[in-house]
Amino acid sequence: MDQEKLAQLLCKIPNGVFNLLYAGRRIRKDGQVLNAKTQLLCKVAAKQTPPVAEETVENARAQLENLSAAFGGEHIPLPYVQELTIPGPARPIPARLYKPRDTDEKLPVLVGFHGGGYIRGSVDSHDGMFRRLAKFGDFAVLSVDYRLAPEHKFPAAVDDAYAALRWVQENGASKGLDPERVAVGGDSSGGNLATVACLDAKRNGTPQPVMQLLIYPTTNANFEAPSHTLFSEGFFLTEERMNWYRDCYMNNPSERDDPRASPLLAEDVSGLAPALILTAGFDPLRDEAEEYAASLKDAGGPVGNIRYEGMVHGFMSLSGLLPEADKALNTAAQSLKSAFSE
Repeated sequence: MDQEKLAQLLCKIPNGVFNLLYAGRRIRKDGQVLNAKTQLLCKVAAKQTPPVAEETVENARAQLENLSAAFGGEHIPLPYVQELTIPGPARPIPARLYKPRDTDEKLPVLVGFHGGGYIRGSVDSHDGMFRRLAKFGDFAVLSVDYRLAPEHKFPAAVDDAYAALRWVQENGASKGLDPERVAVGGDSSGGNLATVACLDAKRNGTPQPVMQLLIYPTTNANFEAPSHTLFSEGFFLTEERMNWYRDCYMNNPSERDDPRASPLLAEDVSGLAPALILTAGFDPLRDEAEEYAASLKDAGGPVGNIRYEGMVHGFMSLSGLLPEADKALNTAAQSLKSAFSE
């Protein structure tokens, strides 16, 4: 059976079947039980993903695009989707604008940054996630195709993220967007870019977004949190692969301590946009993301932090396989919708 047919089959099988399949054999760790469907996915991924020593950037990029196509879920039609470019610090930045309604009303907008370890991912790989957020929350989404490493090292992606935020705040009205109701968000590396854009806004004295949505973000490039050891392998995202992504992204190890790479190391995170941080229980990034949530809270910021136990890194991109993905995306969308209405 080819991969596409296998993916279609797995997506159609009810959760209960997987629970029976793994009855008595569910992985338990750190007081949690791994979701049965996710357990099978981790096993398949471990077999099909080449060792980092044999990996190429091109293959890693293709793998993410294929995974998104196979498990991203049914297509969500929207009445308005536009490809565009926005000015960037080094070159025009491609982007995709989604609107849930074709209207003359100026809509609130999420400036979204895809995940992918800074070296992969695109507006296509995250098309399903951003369509769902726009649909569930009734707001626009601008998905930003920032520059990727290793062709463009740190801080190219960070510079593009801040430029995208500023463009929407200054020019969004030309696209039917409300410049007073702009949020930022993303998953994994995209979550890092979203919160660093908030730090850049603070440093440069420009307006904060109304909210930052951080989906299992990377917040400390040193990878020192306990969850990095607990879930270093066997849970979809491995420590070895994360180290490779980081080394592709950064020019040298000293950059790991730069707050624009590791926002958890920022001396002052007060005054940043209210945050919602979503984590997965079996994710190496879990503890550093939750530590960042605590840091924002200690600095006086409004912060929500939800852990999805039983889930792994990247689960919110797997709507076709995991019902939990759409539930989490709807929670995120409703939080953004509330922030836009305040």
